[in-house]
Amino acid sequence: MAKTKRATWPWHGLTGLIILLIGVGIWYSTSLISYEWRWNRVPQYFAYQAEEPQRADNISRVEKIEESGKDVRVTLVDDDGRQQVLSVASDSLQFSENDDVAEGDVVGVQRHWAAGPLAWGLWTTLWISFVSGAVGLVIGLFTGLCRLSKNPTLHDLSTLYVELVRGTPLLVQIFIFYFFIGTVLNLSREFAGVAALALFTGAYVAEIVRAGVQSIARGQNEAARSLGLNAAQSMRHVILPQAFKRVLPPLAGQFISLVKDTSLVSVIAITELTKSGREAITTSFSTFEIWFCVAALYLVINLPLSHMASRLERRLGQSD
Repeated sequence: MAKTKRATWPWHGLTGLIILLIGVGIWYSTSLISYEWRWNRVPQYFAYQAEEPQRADNISRVEKIEESGKDVRVTLVDDDGRQQVLSVASDSLQFSENDDVAEGDVVGVQRHWAAGPLAWGLWTTLWISFVSGAVGLVIGLFTGLCRLSKNPTLHDLSTLYVELVRGTPLLVQIFIFYFFIGTVLNLSREFAGVAALALFTGAYVAEIVRAGVQSIARGQNEAARSLGLNAAQSMRHVILPQAFKRVLPPLAGQFISLVKDTSLVSVIAITELTKSGREAITTSFSTFEIWFCVAALYLVINLPLSHMASRLERRLGQSD
């Protein structure tokens, strides 16, 4: 007897209804405090048209003005016959032909698109996450293997590092690293922030690697050694590839947490995404709009990471 397939659309409809109710609840909550939504103020914090003043180098006279689309080319001639050609926006031109221009006078402005504070904050979050994640992965792999080492010194030092880092808050570690170690070694705030995040991530990656390696059956290592591989070759070619498949989900979760943890480096004056959002709020007074945009940008970073990790996990699972 064929098994009938249950319809799933009612459950998807229920999911959509719950999301709709959450949205209505947020809107109703803001209406209770008489909040006025101003989404039109948000785009300028992603990209805006910057104005660059164009000034006269010397005391001169406007010899010629030529139109070039939305801009105009202004030719200035000084008493010695030297020319200065400036390109400015036509609606910003301050002089007419044959007008005298003093040295340093603003003839007009050039407009060009520039990245806003939220765009720069997003870029800072991305490169800090990438660098600290890569360094943390290397530290974690080395430390995790040291935790499994039979050498007492390597085992004890790696255990001490892991327990110290996991037993103290990341915020405290950032403060210690920047104000103490950074001051002694004269480190920049960016270097100190990346180093603190990398050491923090490395401790958790070490435990993930240790658990993944220990989950592989002991017979795998014994079989590799019987084939003539030494301990290092056995770990590299047999144990670690199998362990990687098992530790991929927790590793992905750790790196997603790292992206969110970068918000803490704002305490040492690094303008990442969260700090950029706070600064945008002080000038726009659009509290809810900016924070919703900041949350959406973190999702834009983390959702692809989660999706890529899931796809890689499925592909590795098919190879078993």
